[in-house]
Amino acid sequence: MKEVKDKAREMMKGFCRVCKVCDGRACVGEVPGMGGLGTGASFKNNVSALANIRLNMRLLHGVTDPDTTCSVLGYDLDMPVIAAPIGGVSFNMGGAISEEAYADAVVGGSRAAGLIAGVGDGVPPFIHEAGFAAVEENAGHGIPFIKPWEGDEIDEKFEKARATGCSVYGMDVDAAGLITLRQMGRPVAPKTPAQLKEIVDRIHGWGAKFILKGIMTPDEAKLAVEVGADAIVVSNHGGRVLDHAPGTAEVLSGIAKAVKGDVCILVDGGVRDGSDVLKMVALGADAVMIGRPVSVAAMGGLQEGVEKYYATLKGQLKQAMVLTGSADIKSITDRVLFK
Repeated sequence: MKEVKDKAREMMKGFCRVCKVCDGRACVGEVPGMGGLGTGASFKNNVSALANIRLNMRLLHGVTDPDTTCSVLGYDLDMPVIAAPIGGVSFNMGGAISEEAYADAVVGGSRAAGLIAGVGDGVPPFIHEAGFAAVEENAGHGIPFIKPWEGDEIDEKFEKARATGCSVYGMDVDAAGLITLRQMGRPVAPKTPAQLKEIVDRIHGWGAKFILKGIMTPDEAKLAVEVGADAIVVSNHGGRVLDHAPGTAEVLSGIAKAVKGDVCILVDGGVRDGSDVLKMVALGADAVMIGRPVSVAAMGGLQEGVEKYYATLKGQLKQAMVLTGSADIKSITDRVLFK
């Protein structure tokens, strides 16, 4: 992974420093880019919230080879991890590789590792076109995420996503604050529960499932359940849309208490290693989504880099499970957290 990161640092020069600790401090306000909006507080809060969680070490047990597999939204995954939908290689990551090469690396690398990737949406059109093409080339094994566009564009994008053969669709409603899209003349906006229900009903009519990304409060998690979402992503869009938001690990347990069992709970924000995955699951997540580290791996090593990152992540998760006495994913509860 050191070679992959060194290569990524070279490829992403001026857009991402590929810091040893990816905590948002060196890239404050760099949007576009890989940084956090404004003061970078939301990005930094994601990382610090996870870092402040302590784990109970338990070694008087028989767990030596924990089972990391799980089932999420009909997918059998090698571990509770999904690649977050990120696009815009040219203006976020430096453009040293094409959008197509990036999407192929993330989607193909995730599939090869027994996982699945979300693909992004945005402006210019080649962002979603590259992501959708990668999903289609991988026999529908991917999750297209559509931004909360105003007007007819949202319907058109879902129809295009349908052609990929995917079985799960997402909307990153947390992208509603992306200033860059409005500046490009392609505005996005929040959606009412009635608007969301119409979208969810259409997706269900296709025999597919729907993920609503951008939930940060228990009341909106309950609304997501009411409109029929199959999954939510607890997310502040990587700290890139609203400054001074709490870290996702700070709000996750409250959201889980409100809707656990009623909807699949995913979470992103600051997840960097296997211990972070374990922490998020212990706080109530069914799986985590990982963004920036997967992007760095793809930029530094294409599909091989993505696969290497996942292999490293799985090793770290298994080690953390052994050291907390967790035999499988279902046995990871708040008992592993020091309070």
